[in-house]
Parts: sequence; structure tokens; C-alpha cells
Amino acid sequence: MSSFPKRIESGYEAIGLLFHRYLTGLILALVVESGTEKAAAVVKGLFRRQQEERFLPGLEKLGLLDESDAVACAKYHYLSNHLGGVSVVFIPESEKKAWIRYAPPRWIFDGTAIAAIPSEVSRAMLWGWHANNGVLLNNPKLGFVCTGQTVDGLPGLEGYYIEEDEMLPARSRLRFRYGESCPPVNYTDLPVLDSTEWPPERLLKVVRNYSMDYIRNIIPVMSQELGPLVAQGILYRTGRKIGMQYSLETQGILDLQEPIDVLEALLAAQGDATERIGSNLSQRSWRLMSGLEAECTPEWMDGLLGLWEGVLLPIESRSRLDLLERLDLGQKEFLWKISESGRAKGF
Repeated sequence: MSSFPKRIESGYEAIGLLFHRYLTGLILALVVESGTEKAAAVVKGLFRRQQEERFLPGLEKLGLLDESDAVACAKYHYLSNHLGGVSVVFIPESEKKAWIRYAPPRWIFDGTAIAAIPSEVSRAMLWGWHANNGVLLNNPKLGFVCTGQTVDGLPGLEGYYIEEDEMLPARSRLRFRYGESCPPVNYTDLPVLDSTEWPPERLLKVVRNYSMDYIRNIIPVMSQELGPLVAQGILYRTGRKIGMQYSLETQGILDLQEPIDVLEALLAAQGDATERIGSNLSQRSWRLMSGLEAECTPEWMDGLLGLWEGVLLPIESRSRLDLLERLDLGQKEFLWKISESGRAKGF
């Protein structure tokens, strides 16, 4: 039983749900609106950015620094994804070869989205992260061999890290060998995290952060790959649809129905300080994008606004969400105002 207050626990669950579905929706929208090549470029950039931010600190946090490089990489993917709620297994074959397998259902390509993800987009994820681990570890002999992808109709995304005898050229850091298959998994041998170091409260935050990190990183990558205005349009339209689609579920998790209550709970669940000011809502931090001030543009929030609008619209179809002040424009806060849309009476 978690010692967290119920409202914090439900807030973490709700924000994790929304950002998870938003990520899947954005990848699908990129395929449809920008094409497979651009979608793959964004996914590769997303996973490279995630890797550069998380991989090396994660090896230390998870106690993997004394493992061989191949084993450490595979075990890292198992433990970090397992913490985030992703179904992954890890099979060490030797000190220089270790398997991982992401079993269905695939977390990132949630639900029926798996049927619409091109193979190139799934491969881009591997090029972004798995192919680059040897580079970050200063081990030019380390590469990843993919032996199957769920998007290709095979029973899981699987493959192995291997340290070769010779240095690998850049093109060989990721290879595909669909004739090989993952060895049988002995689930009793899988590593288990120390529950004293990873209590329920910490795990709740990890699950929330897992989804938040993807949105934190995909927004700047989309802005770079597509240009800020094009990215803003996809972020806004997709967010609005995803918000509406999951509004009822979000309300149920939070056990809230009033628009301002729902918005406040979601902003607070991100880790932001909020305060009611009359009928408005003050948000005095932006944890999602903390540390990215130097590269942030107004289009980031302009796009993300669609997600919050989408959540509120099924509650009140004529509701309007406006930002009266903006932290990302140098003001002291985001000041949110929820009002009812009127109709034009003449111009």
C-alpha cells in the first residue's frame, strides 16, 4: 500500500496516461502529415536525445558500472523500461553478448497504433539509441543486432548487444538478422530491484517521469526537424484530439469533473506550483521543460496548449482556455483562464 496521498497518486497516473497517449498520437500524426522519412527522423532524434540525457547517469543509478558493456546495455534497457511499465526481458549469453526482447504489447506504439507504424520508424528508434551506446561508452567494437520487430509481424522487438573483435564502422553499429531468434527466457533469473531503494513512492514518480521525458524531448526535436510553426500545428491538433479522446478516463482517474479542478490537478501532477487567483489558475514553474530555456520557443507551449484544451472540451464543449501571462515569454507565471466561448454578434 502506497503512503502517497490518493490525489498525488491519481495525478501521477493521469499525467502518465495522457503523455503516453500523446506520444503515440504524435508519432502517428507525423507519419500521416509529414511522411515516413520525417517521422523516422523525429523518432531517431527523440531517442538520441533521450539516450544522451539518461543513459550514462542511468548506468550508475542502476548499479551497472561494473558489468561488461554488452551486459550493462541490455540490463539497462531491461531495468529502466521495466520501471516505466514496459514489458522487457534480458538474457545474458556471455560477457560480450546479451539479448533484450520488448514483448507485445509495445508501449510506445500503443493499442491499434502498432498496425500503422512503418518499419522504418521502428528502426529509427534503434538507430537513435541502441546503435549509439558503444559511442557513449567509448567502445567502438560494441554494436546492436536486431533479430525481429513487432511492426514487421514478429513476436516482439528483439536483438542483442555484441562486442566484436574489430572496430565497427558507423553503418554496422546496427544490423538486422531476422534469421536469428532470442533464446528462451528464464523469468526466475531476471534481475530484481531492491525494494528498499525503490519504494512504491519512488516507482510512482518513475512511471510519471517516463512518459513526461518523452514529451519533454519530442517537442524540441519536432521543432528542429520540421520547423517551429509546422511542429506547433501537429502538436496542437494531435494534442486536442488525444485530450478529448482520453478526457473521460482522465476525469475518472482524478475523480474530478470541474474544468479548473482537472487542469489544476494535471499541472500539479507534473510537479508544478499552482495557485487559484479568483477564477484563474497560476502555474509558477514549468517542470516539463526545466533546463531547456535556451532553446525553448513560444511554439512549444502554443502546441502543448491543444492537449489541455482537449481534456477540458468534453467536460464543457464551449469552454475556452487562454493564457493571460506566459512564463516562457519572460513573465512571472503561466496564468490560465477558463471561460465560455461566445458567438459573434456582428462585425
